[in-house]
Amino acid sequence: MDPRTVIADLPRARLPAFPGWLAALGPGIVWMALAQGSGELIWWPYIIAKYGLGFLFLLVPACLLQFPLSYEIGRYTLLTGESIFHGFFRLHRGLGIFLWLLMTVSFLWFGAFASAGGTALAALTGQPAGWSPRGQTLFWAYLSIGIFVAALLASGVVYNLIERFMKCVALVTVAGMLWSCAQPEVWRAAPAFFGGLLLPHGGLARPWDAEDATKLLTAVTFAGLGGFWILFYSYWLRDKGSGMAARIGRITGPLSGKPEAVSCDGFLPEQDTVNAALWTKWRRFLATDVLIGLIGNLLTTVMTCLLAYALLFPAGLLPAEYDIAVVQSLFFEISLGEAGRILFLVVAAAFLADTWLVTADAVARLQADIVNILFPASRRIPTRRWYYLFIAALTVITCLTMLLEAPGPLILLSAVIGFLGTVLFPPLLYRVNHRLLARHVPRWARPSRASRALLLVSFCAYLALAAAYVAVQLL
Repeated sequence: MDPRTVIADLPRARLPAFPGWLAALGPGIVWMALAQGSGELIWWPYIIAKYGLGFLFLLVPACLLQFPLSYEIGRYTLLTGESIFHGFFRLHRGLGIFLWLLMTVSFLWFGAFASAGGTALAALTGQPAGWSPRGQTLFWAYLSIGIFVAALLASGVVYNLIERFMKCVALVTVAGMLWSCAQPEVWRAAPAFFGGLLLPHGGLARPWDAEDATKLLTAVTFAGLGGFWILFYSYWLRDKGSGMAARIGRITGPLSGKPEAVSCDGFLPEQDTVNAALWTKWRRFLATDVLIGLIGNLLTTVMTCLLAYALLFPAGLLPAEYDIAVVQSLFFEISLGEAGRILFLVVAAAFLADTWLVTADAVARLQADIVNILFPASRRIPTRRWYYLFIAALTVITCLTMLLEAPGPLILLSAVIGFLGTVLFPPLLYRVNHRLLARHVPRWARPSRASRALLLVSFCAYLALAAAYVAVQLL
């Protein structure tokens, strides 16, 4: 069936009223806090600690490249109430299946973030006594996963748990980083650092190691929330009830009574002046929410890079293997002594392990949604049950994949697979929003030429990065 005909048949409805800024904001903060687990605490500090300021000028453009992608992802969900993955299936069923399979493979290894958090807890406690660093790391990783799964099962509206938890993580992390950056030792390095942030530096502090190509690719592409991770934003908006998603229903509603019904198909906005005014408010919310995630992530990444340049780079310390979080304990130790080291390890554990919680939740939502899209008969089973089935499957899979390798290589493997999605998303989002959806929404809801231009810039940049990566690998 022609997907344009399918979307044209969606019922028309009035956009829900904007609930106010305090009630509406939230998905962007989850976006920011989740992004902290990879680019901020692992790969950007690694690159800066090893090569100095040579690649720092790429950080700000790398973050800004994600704005048009996140905005277009959010636009589709706010206007239809559907997930962006549903939009890909409406564009072409085969395309949706291909992206689904690629996404599924890329997330087989996200348990590595729990083991990365385990490195902090192992260093903090030294327990279990007599175990190797790897054994201690895995012990704490499995324990943290068990706690997170229990929290998911006990929660009524899971999104509310996720949002509150991630707000706490973001607040503690930003406060701790600001405290550390205020120390004299750090500020002495600040003039050179901010010079390298704005303009290309003269060169690398040491010869380039070809094995770091994937780490640099991961740092640049995932400066924010890259790869398939960026699609999660659509699901957070949906369960938050943003825009037309308020008419869809939550995947995990209240435990009392029957679970809320979740409609697989969405709505289109009616053509009237009231809807036009409401869309103006929702559109401003979307831009603000995306910028909160992007700017907040950029701010904390800049701080971790400044700390890495001031403290790790002179000492030649690199976060790697089962010491990913341990060497960065200098970030807090320099200002608070031993208490600071302990504080940083606690923060790092939440910084990294919370990535497993939010990723498991988002991937389970995504899988339940796709099952409902592809197999209409599956809708006879409440979506909530599909969600918990996938939570169970993801828990088993990630617990097994953590045994295969140290956390760093597993995170890199997931990133390389996800990078293919990053290159594909700009043209796909253009096709979904600017061609397919634009034909069936009122003129005031159609994307602007500026939005199209920003998508083109992101596409060209990611394509160039992919070409450079392939060239480096072939040399």
